[in-house]
Amino acid sequence: MSVNPGSAGVFQVPSADPAVAECATLSCEVSAVATEPGAITAVVLVGLVAFLAFAYVRDATEACRSERSRVLAERDAFESFADRVSSLEPAPAESTTTAFDGPVAGMHTVDSARGDVTLRRVLAAYRDTVMSLPHYEREYDETLPESLAAELGPDTATALASDRTLSTGAQSALVRRSRQAADARSALADAIGTELDELGAAESDLTGVDRRRRRLVEHLDGIDRDPTDAAIDVWQRLDDLERECDTLAVDRQATLDDPPLRPDAAIGAEGDRAFYEYLYGPIEGPNHPVLSQIADLGDRIRSDKDRVANRLAQGR
Repeated sequence: MSVNPGSAGVFQVPSADPAVAECATLSCEVSAVATEPGAITAVVLVGLVAFLAFAYVRDATEACRSERSRVLAERDAFESFADRVSSLEPAPAESTTTAFDGPVAGMHTVDSARGDVTLRRVLAAYRDTVMSLPHYEREYDETLPESLAAELGPDTATALASDRTLSTGAQSALVRRSRQAADARSALADAIGTELDELGAAESDLTGVDRRRRRLVEHLDGIDRDPTDAAIDVWQRLDDLERECDTLAVDRQATLDDPPLRPDAAIGAEGDRAFYEYLYGPIEGPNHPVLSQIADLGDRIRSDKDRVANRLAQGR
């Protein structure tokens, strides 16, 4: 269930028709709602008082926590790789010939058995850190040369394959770029943490609105005699809750337009909302879980309002 561009006004309560000036009171407005062809005829409120599950927000929270754990694991892996490479003794300058600006033709040979013991230690360190992550094969499915090229630059693999050893320049580049990869993942983890805070705040706000909705319906359902005044008050308060959902939706739209991070295409998503596409695109459910959850709550509130209005119209 994705949120389409037309959802921005989904929570708006239609304003009274200015041409019908004589019907301007709240009781008249409620009665009009109750007599519309689309109004729900049932007056029993049992079953509507249960809390909403907010499954979209909770699934999104679980997905963000899992992704943040994976990102932090990758950060640690690149830091460990950088530490291991920096501790190696590079080959003498005269034994190396390739600079970090050559073609990628020899990249596929970097993972071969050829090369000195230092190069083999570099490759072993990469396998033991980055490529040993539990999610690596499932999410990336890359060979060692492909991963080196994607993460640390194609010239990295080319230089290692051509030199068949670890030059001082290659060592410096590997360490520098590995730490850059770690820093990028730290920034991404922080951004996901910000989104987790947003999701927590959204669930708290929605739970508060739903709790008040439930209490209002329970209150009205407990009145047996002459509930007219109470029903009008409940309808009006439900209308306020619906408008509160409007505000929550507007605030979330503003958050989506100003993400905590604007990542590049390397994460597999592009555009102004690439960060959220990266987080929620791969999982089942709506692409905008908070907006979808607000829409669900707004639908529930409108259903409650229809039932209250119908109850008023029938004098019960």
